[in-house]
Amino acid sequence: MDEAAGAITFVWLGMVLAISFLEAPLKFRAPGVTVQVGLGIGRLVFRALNLVESVLAAAVVVLVAVGDAPARAIAWTVAVTVLLVGQLAVVRPRLNRRSDRVLAGEDLPRSRGHLVYIALEIAKVVALIGSGVTLLAS
Repeated sequence: MDEAAGAITFVWLGMVLAISFLEAPLKFRAPGVTVQVGLGIGRLVFRALNLVESVLAAAVVVLVAVGDAPARAIAWTVAVTVLLVGQLAVVRPRLNRRSDRVLAGEDLPRSRGHLVYIALEIAKVVALIGSGVTLLAS
């Protein structure tokens, strides 16, 4: 069970790295991509990513709960799950309200909420690495 949970964790990590740290910043550098177009694409992509993340998190939590994972792996799993829930329940709704305003044509300054989301993504990457390594080493 721990090996499967570890494998799922690393798939999740790969998705976060690819979307959050590669696709998201690069799309705004593409020729002709306006802030509105980039936000529209980003909302679709992150909605899909967050849905997949939720499924993967549920799978990892179930596998860790029914397996014999060490306390360290349980702690990392709890940490990454709490970070994801924080992003989905607290930060994303605020970012969505702000992006609604930008998509409606308002000219707003750069968002601090976006920086919070990035900080949580970095923490989530650390927690995913910790969880995956711990699960595969057990």
